[in-house]
Amino acid sequence: MYHALWADWYLPAALPALEQLFFSRVPAGSRVLDVCCGSGHVTKELVRRGYQITGIDSSAALIAYARSELPQVDFRVQDVRCIQLERHYDAALSTFDSLNHLLTPDDLQMALSGVHGILRTGGLFVFDMNLEEAYSLDIQEWTVDISPNRIGLVRGTYDPVTKKASTELICFSKISEDNLWRQSRSVVEQRCYNQSEIVYALTQAGFRRIETVSARAAGVTSGLGFGRIFFSAWR
Repeated sequence: MYHALWADWYLPAALPALEQLFFSRVPAGSRVLDVCCGSGHVTKELVRRGYQITGIDSSAALIAYARSELPQVDFRVQDVRCIQLERHYDAALSTFDSLNHLLTPDDLQMALSGVHGILRTGGLFVFDMNLEEAYSLDIQEWTVDISPNRIGLVRGTYDPVTKKASTELICFSKISEDNLWRQSRSVVEQRCYNQSEIVYALTQAGFRRIETVSARAAGVTSGLGFGRIFFSAWR
């Protein structure tokens, strides 16, 4: 359901920022870790640009899909809070506010420390996260996406007291020509961190140089850029 609703949405909108912050800084042929790679929609672009990729995600279902699409890539089912890999990497990338899915500061700290640990000295980690401005758009109204064989509904909520956000997903997929449809439901949770909290966690993880830029300033002109911030951190 995740892949069906969002696979073709993030990358076209985020590409100007990724060009500026990642692709221009990391030469082709570099060994790159795709952190929280999901179904591999950004991994495909990394492969196309000639990087040597390892992709990790905690969802076995999404990793299975990614492997079916990119059998040449080393995909692993791993929790980002306890990364276990045999080699070091020149760079790491985490996209589509994946790290907002870590629901406690300790979880975020563990993930950033894990990424720091697999980077070579001087290695770059680029990632994006949603700030509170982005979650202010979650006003409990359904967004509907309709295609001939699929109907997707998305609704978000945000609690400014707990800093927790939830996204409810409902997907209807046509499975036969006699108008039989399958319904799938899921709830995705995130936590809102402010910029200072994220920078502090990066510093505690050992990153020596940290840069931040809003998605808008990095060239993201669509709604994806609203309340989104990109971090570049060097080991």
